[in-house]
Amino acid sequence: MTTTVDDALDRLRRQDAAIPAPGTTLSIAETAERTGVTAHTLRYYERIGLITVGRDASGYRAYSAADFGRVVFLNRLRMTGMPIRELQRYVALAEDGPVTEPERLEMLVAHRESVLAQLAELQFALDTVDFKIATYGGTCRP
Repeated sequence: MTTTVDDALDRLRRQDAAIPAPGTTLSIAETAERTGVTAHTLRYYERIGLITVGRDASGYRAYSAADFGRVVFLNRLRMTGMPIRELQRYVALAEDGPVTEPERLEMLVAHRESVLAQLAELQFALDTVDFKIATYGGTCRP
């Protein structure tokens, strides 16, 4: 099955709409389903210190709205190619509090520049694919 641009955007919009209400929690399965991040990856993120998840009375993971938001944020950074080590550095800085905001800002600005460069390269490559499709008599969606 081919994923379309619209499918991908719909999935991302559903993530944004799936944030739990303040004061409620989600299980690991619910968080995985709503974020599109596997339970295995969620446990991995916890093990390497990217997220710290509370537990309910039975000892099961209980993801808060803030936990959910962090998972979505981390996932979006991973989508842009940010390495795990950089994510760990960012999270460590965030845990150090507001005093690290300038460094976090610097990290994100530098990463944004890298993403923009990747987008430019991808646009150039896409233009080449579009040209070849046109050569064969096909058309491309806008």
